[in-house]
Amino acid sequence: MARIDWPTRRRVSTTADPVPLHVPAGLDPRRPAPLICMLHGCTQDPTTFAAATRMDAAADRHGFVVAYPGQSRRENPQGCWNWFQAQHQRRDGGEPAVLASLVRRLLEPNERCTLDPGRVYVAGLSAGGAMAVNLATCYPDLVAAVAVHSGLAFGAATSVAAAFSVMARGGKDLEALGRAARSAMGARARRVPTMVVHGSADRTVAPINGRQVLEQSMLVRPAAGLHAVAADLAHPSASGRGQVDGGLAYTWSRWTDGDGRPAHALLEVDGLGHAWSGGAAGGSFADPRGPDASEAICRFFAEVGAPAGR
Repeated sequence: MARIDWPTRRRVSTTADPVPLHVPAGLDPRRPAPLICMLHGCTQDPTTFAAATRMDAAADRHGFVVAYPGQSRRENPQGCWNWFQAQHQRRDGGEPAVLASLVRRLLEPNERCTLDPGRVYVAGLSAGGAMAVNLATCYPDLVAAVAVHSGLAFGAATSVAAAFSVMARGGKDLEALGRAARSAMGARARRVPTMVVHGSADRTVAPINGRQVLEQSMLVRPAAGLHAVAADLAHPSASGRGQVDGGLAYTWSRWTDGDGRPAHALLEVDGLGHAWSGGAAGGSFADPRGPDASEAICRFFAEVGAPAGR
């Protein structure tokens, strides 16, 4: 995995420079490719996260470039993204602004690859999943779709104490979470396609949080003039059950928009704890017994494509 040496202009958070960037072998550097920005969980770093998720292999199969920003231990001693602090839940400030700036610099021309600004995706695990939601909510004009593995809803907590409470029990007021997301988006508001992966045995981030991420996304109403179709968590467009050979069972659900394009997806894994489903054996917060979350996320992003109008 190569590294791109862009210095961080602001010491707000991130990015243990340089930023690891995976470019699939044989990718035509002149042809615009989609980008996935992968945000690690607490105690992880870009290298351990890439190894645990095996996202590079999935990206190779689908032609995605992958960037792995790293949180600075100066900003959080455990390496967590500070998703639960109000200053990191707004546009043009805090960690979302730093990450958006990093993505925009990646979009600049370089000799290794050309990236498509209409197909920028973000995914993360745990605190990284929560920050992925923050980034997609604050920058819906930059992020085409988001995938949240074992994460939490935007604005669900604004303090350390509240973060632990929400992690254990979920948010208390779903309508308020929907209003918070809509307000943060402002005039750029749109329903960002969202995929959630969560384990039923997660004792660190309760499974209710994954469902609240989806419900919050479904509650966002776009700005005037944009087409919207109501979505209902209880009534997916399609759903089913599956079983990994020698591994865990799971339930998948999908919701589509008025044009039949993927709008939301949910992968709930029976017996999975706080770990990346289908990750590398022995990897950091990874469980190889589950369905391959990296493959599922890449498929979801590929099906979503670029938002209409981009």
